[in-house]
Amino acid sequence: MNIIGIDTSSAVATVALMNESKLIAEYTLNHKKSHSTNLMPMLDEMLKACEMKTSDIDLIAVCNGPGSFTGIRIGVATAKALSHVLNVPIVAVNSLEVLAFNSVSSYSYVMPMMDAQRGQVYSALYRCDGQVVELEGMGVKTIEEVLSQIEGLGERVMVLGEASELYRDELSKLSNAVIPPRSQRMARASSVCELAAKKYSCGEISNGFELRPVYIRKSQAEVQYEEKMKKALGNE
Repeated sequence: MNIIGIDTSSAVATVALMNESKLIAEYTLNHKKSHSTNLMPMLDEMLKACEMKTSDIDLIAVCNGPGSFTGIRIGVATAKALSHVLNVPIVAVNSLEVLAFNSVSSYSYVMPMMDAQRGQVYSALYRCDGQVVELEGMGVKTIEEVLSQIEGLGERVMVLGEASELYRDELSKLSNAVIPPRSQRMARASSVCELAAKKYSCGEISNGFELRPVYIRKSQAEVQYEEKMKKALGNE
């Protein structure tokens, strides 16, 4: 089974091609945030380099958030289009689970964090003893809440994701927070493929028509609009 993995939920755009026996190719671009113009060329170039066609693909795996609202929409829309055109199933995985999978054989506690803006992060807590086990589901917290949670765990915690760099100074003050090398703390489409393959084997297939991005919180535009409306109504 040939699987294409897609993750554009952060500043990183990453795609991968994997089958049952090996990772065939992985293409990662962490330069600017131009997923709308780069994603399809990346997929096309990867398939050409592997001497494969879209008709050789059996499963589409996509990260559906949380993360960058625009990035998630691009990735999900592309995956849905490919699934529809190729008539192949699609499996969705969340971005925090994808990051946690990077450290499946490293630290027992892993906390992926992605920037949610306004001093907040998307986070979740996993235990990774040979496999990814969710201890706390994804949610939105202030950075202060996350720092307190990490300190309270006592044991060393691997912190992954773009927010680990954004809040590096705060995290460095905790004796049990560990920030791994750059290559390990960013999204990888190969992890999307691995997780999707496991979900697929368990029958967790997404309906391409109903698959939606996972945002968790409202966008800044929605928040500003609601505030504007409250003020307008309050003046009536």
